[in-house]
Amino acid sequence: MNSSISALPLSTLTSANEALTVRLPSSLQLKQQLPLSNELSQQISAHRQAVRAILDGHDSRLLVIVGPCSIHDPQSALEYAGKLARLADEVSNEMLLVMRAYVEKPRTTIGWKGLAYDPDLDGSDDMATGLSLSRGLMLEMTRLGLPVATELLQPMAAGYFDDLLSWVAIGARTTESQIHREMASGLGIPVGFKNGTDGGVAVAVDAMRSAAHPHRHFGVDSQGHPAIIPTLGNPDTHLVLRGGHSGPNYDSASVARIRTELARLKIPSRIMVDCSHANSGKDPLRQPSVFNDVLEQRLQGDHSLVGMMLESHLFEGCQPLGTSLRYGVSVTDGCLGFDATERLLVDAAARLRKRSRS
Repeated sequence: MNSSISALPLSTLTSANEALTVRLPSSLQLKQQLPLSNELSQQISAHRQAVRAILDGHDSRLLVIVGPCSIHDPQSALEYAGKLARLADEVSNEMLLVMRAYVEKPRTTIGWKGLAYDPDLDGSDDMATGLSLSRGLMLEMTRLGLPVATELLQPMAAGYFDDLLSWVAIGARTTESQIHREMASGLGIPVGFKNGTDGGVAVAVDAMRSAAHPHRHFGVDSQGHPAIIPTLGNPDTHLVLRGGHSGPNYDSASVARIRTELARLKIPSRIMVDCSHANSGKDPLRQPSVFNDVLEQRLQGDHSLVGMMLESHLFEGCQPLGTSLRYGVSVTDGCLGFDATERLLVDAAARLRKRSRS
């Protein structure tokens, strides 16, 4: 720590921090500024129920969470959403496509934290604008008829767009967090817990068990006041396999071991595979290989594999943040391009269709 700063009296440091504090609108205020119509609310409710039906085995379709690793440019995100909406209609009998609208990004150390935090990509951290922009984008995506998914990283931010979501991820770094488990227990939304970064699933299994139970926890109400938040428990949690430090965990032997462990603990065997991250060796172009391997397992009769996740943008690859950015290219993890994504999903739909007829 800088010695000149550490030598300052605590009262001086506190006053300096308070002087820099910027008050945000409450989640209720933002929802009133960017309201959800009754029609869209019913649509989102139907999408959530469709996801639940897949998780519970009442709907035989494959659940696919697909879209950019993170959203940094509203224009390219909406162009992608328009393309995905058309593709979703084309494969709707075999798959339920859900748009990734990730506006928060976890950082191992430092870096750009996402659209909700820094919409100008310049470190100015205009979070009021970021929250408004994020909610507005999600509204536009729902108007296209798409279910919307995101990773909820900061529990205080969740209330700004929880009413727009049909699926939620809790990431590998936060699955172990009691705060995130409590939050998930109060969401009326299906939640996928990712396995830990070491590749083990015990932490995610504990999270699912915790989130299934009611809690009372410290939180913030819709008007921005500190509150005791009661939750009922979330019955719609499931496991997301994303690999780990030791390598992938989507292969049939790994899935069989995990399925056995879930059965031992009397937890429903509802497994989604993240085709990116450690499962693809962080090579976005290997995602189709992972996807097809898992699809084949499912076609061979493993119905515990209820879904998959793909990181996909208009164009493949990724780029560092800078003054000149290529349109439609991720600024975080590398993505599969949309054309390749479309070919992959159309082919998969055909394989699923053929199997259902045989």
